[in-house]
Amino acid sequence: MSKPEEPQDNGYQISDPAEFAGNMAKVAEQTAKIFAAFAAPEDPAKAQQARGEELGNVAKTLGEIAQDYAAKPELFFNAQMQLWRQHTDLWQNTWKRMLGEEVEPVIAPDRGDRRFRDDDWSENQVFDFLKQSYLITAKWAQDMVEGAEDVDDHTRRKANFYVEQIANALSPSNFVLTNPAVLRETMNSNAENLVKGLENLSADFDQDAGELRISQTDASAFEVGKNIAVTPGKVIYQAELFQLLQYEPSTDEVYKRPLLIIPPWINKFYILDLNEQKSFIKWAVAQGFTVFVVSWVNPNEALAAKSFTDYMTDGILKAADAVIRATGEAKINTIGYCIGGTLLSATLGYMAAKKDKRISSATLFTTQVDFENAGDLKVFVDEEQLQSLERRMAEKGYLEGKSMASTFNFLRSNDLIWSYVVNNYLLGKEPFPFDLLYWNSDSTRMPAAMHSYYLRECYLHNNLSKGEMELDGVKIKLSKSKVPVYNLAARDDHIAPLPSTFLVGKNLGGKTRLVVAGSGHVAGVVNPPSLGKYQYWLNDEDADTLEEWLEGAEEHAGSWWPDWAEWLAKHSGKKVPARVPGDGELDVIEDAPGSYVKDHRGARFKAGAQ
Repeated sequence: MSKPEEPQDNGYQISDPAEFAGNMAKVAEQTAKIFAAFAAPEDPAKAQQARGEELGNVAKTLGEIAQDYAAKPELFFNAQMQLWRQHTDLWQNTWKRMLGEEVEPVIAPDRGDRRFRDDDWSENQVFDFLKQSYLITAKWAQDMVEGAEDVDDHTRRKANFYVEQIANALSPSNFVLTNPAVLRETMNSNAENLVKGLENLSADFDQDAGELRISQTDASAFEVGKNIAVTPGKVIYQAELFQLLQYEPSTDEVYKRPLLIIPPWINKFYILDLNEQKSFIKWAVAQGFTVFVVSWVNPNEALAAKSFTDYMTDGILKAADAVIRATGEAKINTIGYCIGGTLLSATLGYMAAKKDKRISSATLFTTQVDFENAGDLKVFVDEEQLQSLERRMAEKGYLEGKSMASTFNFLRSNDLIWSYVVNNYLLGKEPFPFDLLYWNSDSTRMPAAMHSYYLRECYLHNNLSKGEMELDGVKIKLSKSKVPVYNLAARDDHIAPLPSTFLVGKNLGGKTRLVVAGSGHVAGVVNPPSLGKYQYWLNDEDADTLEEWLEGAEEHAGSWWPDWAEWLAKHSGKKVPARVPGDGELDVIEDAPGSYVKDHRGARFKAGAQ
């Protein structure tokens, strides 16, 4: 009699049952503690109210979709039959595969979907079934939203967003028993990964008094001014809203006209100075430009009344004055990034009305001035949600930085939330040190008055593009500005979508050079030539629509930075001896990157980090 074959080890084997049982007991104990902490936040009344408002908004929005289908039973029946047909096809394919037949999947993940990269999602029939069943159901739910006939565009946009978030949360990749990589690790490590994962989860709860803040990177690996934001320079001016940094030259001669960079105040300026290889600031200095950067304050309750106008008059205009005093030049070039570019554009309209010609050119990085096509962020902007937000901001006088960070994370929740849930809490791994995610976690607060005005005037009413925004008593007419503009848009931008940033040239009155970079809101901008990544598109012909522009555009490999430097050089005058910070009218206050940028209150840092 032949000896029976040994069972094959498919990776899903518990190596030590006793150790496994002991670790699962630890998991149960730690889970109970975490649930208790979650259920009892510092201020349960406020937490319950906030969650109630959010869930109420979701229920109301999805309820409108449900009501539309309730009024059209045949539409709902057809949708149900489509779901049933696809699941029937999946069952039939699964049965055929069990009998040894080769079959094509009923549905496959998008190419960029990293949740299902493990081989067992395709090779193991159980996990393949789970994956396809999930994808069929998730697509069906999105199709239900799109198929609703009698709902307005804003409701449909919100419903799409909420359904996507629910579907992302319910992915089988997010659960121990239905993720092959997690299940294998749990078996092979005798659940040590879950014990470690719950320790990571508990530490993330402890960061913010019972509110979960998912660690995206090992923040202890970075320190601003030590190994991040290290381009040599000095703080040469300080005001209530900002510090002004002037960078030390790295060439003997520089262009006559200085360059002032206005970053967004939603995040900190050092996205443009992450490290020596990625630093746009260091690279611009090396091209012979005298570079100044605004480092915005991280505002507290004392600045609650600071307005959008204040950020112009006491921000950009004061910074421009300081640059002129430091260099003795009458005119400057400028860069505005994201909301910094929106404010810069509004400032150009204001200066045109005042016949102020101190700004010679403007470069706009991923900037919106017409918010009609502003993308998924508009999901969060309607009268009801704004009133709720304003009530929360009124309690402290500002919007917590973590609130804004969470909003941006939800726009890419699979990449910026659920991938870290799996890595940190299910696999029990530490997040990888990554400078970009360190910056992303270093969130800043928003003064209540300024943030409310910005959301209402730009996102809700689109008044900047309509010529109805008023700053310091002046109606802003963007078309009156004749300043030449370099408009850098990003093809895959989910924050400032390309159809929206394309409209910069249709609103501002100066000659605009549109350049479309590959990748997204950050990677499309922070793309040094030395890395040889991505590409950019140029089209010197005017086009009425984005589609026409893209059709006639020529693709170029690599970074757009050299193209920008060539463009800016034409607006920068002759070469003069290099300027050293402190040699002009303004004295040195402290070394770059300054003290304002080091205010990390509200940032997502692991315990023990700075």
